[in-house]
Amino acid sequence: MSRTVFLGSSGFAADVLQRLAASDHRPALVITPPDRPRGRGRRTLPTPAAAAATELGLEMLKSSNVNEPEALEKIRASEPEVGVVCAFGQLIREPLLSEWPMLNVHPSLLPHWRGAAPIERAIMAGDPSTGISVMQLTAGLDSGPVALQQKLAIGPRESFGELERRLADLGGDLLVQALDARAAGRLELREQDDALATYAEKIDPSERHLDPARAAGELDRVVRALTPHVGAYLELDDGERLGVREATAQQGELPAGEIAVEEGLLLGCGEGVLRLDVVQPAGGRPMEAGAFLRGHRPPARAL
Repeated sequence: MSRTVFLGSSGFAADVLQRLAASDHRPALVITPPDRPRGRGRRTLPTPAAAAATELGLEMLKSSNVNEPEALEKIRASEPEVGVVCAFGQLIREPLLSEWPMLNVHPSLLPHWRGAAPIERAIMAGDPSTGISVMQLTAGLDSGPVALQQKLAIGPRESFGELERRLADLGGDLLVQALDARAAGRLELREQDDALATYAEKIDPSERHLDPARAAGELDRVVRALTPHVGAYLELDDGERLGVREATAQQGELPAGEIAVEEGLLLGCGEGVLRLDVVQPAGGRPMEAGAFLRGHRPPARAL
């Protein structure tokens, strides 16, 4: 059994926290960023990790900077043996880094896809698999020594949301295994090979745009990588945006940018065509292409 402090923010972190709280290493304290406006209505809401901590009855601190004295004193007062970091979104500095051993749950097979968007980048790149790494946090970007890793195949039609849930389940299990091994004095760390590192840069807003000059297969992967949390879209020739929530690349010939109504919506691409399965009109909700066509005039072209 280890006395832990958990630092996390996202839905992925919330799922891992649920698993950790059910283990012998239940956190004495959860630290997460403050509530902020979210969603279409811009309502002020807690982070998913905060919501999970409340549901689990865990003591919590909401901090915009975990390195500030207030947060450090709160951590010290909880007397942790080890810290757990998972999709936290804040840079952790000294003395926090060295005052306690810190284990990080990262959704990739390090050193592949270090950085902010490893799940999205793996799907965008068409990787056949990804995985979970439990590593020791250091000052470098996801460069610390690795304790445990496990590979996970990426489904051929899997979206970010689907893959994130499966990785979170695996991450929670691996984290508990690592903490069990540490408590028993059996946790071994191995250094990463920096020469093999690749980087998962944060998703830039411009990457949401589905450029029809690109191959349909590439756009298919972008849609899956950004669904449901970010969202991809087409820029239509009338100035409107059409969100694309599900799409499928297929063979066919249609001029790039042209949109045809053939048992649904087809977008001509630089290579192949993209069938638009679920779309989201501006100000509306996601709907199947057939439902969209029953209530909207078909768009003619995307830019």
